[in-house]
Amino acid sequence: MGKKSKMDRELYEAELKRLQLHLVEMEAWVKATGARLCVVFEGRDAAGKGGAIKRITEYLNPRTTRIIALPAPTERQRTQWYFQRYIEHLPAAGEIRLFDRSWYNRGGVERVMGYCTAEEHRRFLAQTPIFERMLVEDGIMLRKYWFSVSDHEQEKRFKSRLTDPMRRWKLSPTDLESLTRWEEYSRAKDEMFVHTDIPEARWHVVESDDKRSARINMIAHLLHSVPWQHIEQPEIVLPKRPASTGYRRTDRSLQLEVPDFASAVSNGETVYEDPED
Repeated sequence: MGKKSKMDRELYEAELKRLQLHLVEMEAWVKATGARLCVVFEGRDAAGKGGAIKRITEYLNPRTTRIIALPAPTERQRTQWYFQRYIEHLPAAGEIRLFDRSWYNRGGVERVMGYCTAEEHRRFLAQTPIFERMLVEDGIMLRKYWFSVSDHEQEKRFKSRLTDPMRRWKLSPTDLESLTRWEEYSRAKDEMFVHTDIPEARWHVVESDDKRSARINMIAHLLHSVPWQHIEQPEIVLPKRPASTGYRRTDRSLQLEVPDFASAVSNGETVYEDPED
């Protein structure tokens, strides 16, 4: 089978806007019904998880839909039950939580890089299905997506980030290490799937060598997997502005305003384009 061509940009942007409109409606349904939605984003480094999350949240209410991207655990958190620090970030009624990496850190990077012991990893594989069944039984809609990227495309994206000032921060020592441990990560992922791809919370694999197609496929699947319905919104009528009571604005010379940089901007500036798109 030959390599698929990239999704046309114009077609991609039109379809993305259509799906984003449905995401806004889905969020309104979640809020109105008190549903709880938890979406887990996992996969290879540079596989496109962050880009998909960015497009999902672009028009959503940050008070309802939040991104959970936790830093490395503190010394105290390392002594807690492994799932403990994730539990406090799970959704309450009417909320959506998007985990940009999750408890599955232990099944991937911690396992491969030796950040956990063999016993801790074994316990993780045994407890995760139980933990996730508890979430689902309690009414949380749990969706798990694994973003898959080829070794060639991953290396290509890493190289582009070396010279891209907008994305260089994404290259951590652990990311670079993943280039030399490709097969170890593959084996860890396969073992993780064997134990955690359960009927109550299946893994959904997103092929992401083409980021545009990956985003469209993932968002469309999420929308189809959630039983949302259109919620009629109450009509909003803007009130009439009352007549002035004599207020006069403070003289601008008494205020510290930012300089008018916009008037000096030239149309000849180069627009940044994401090289990975």
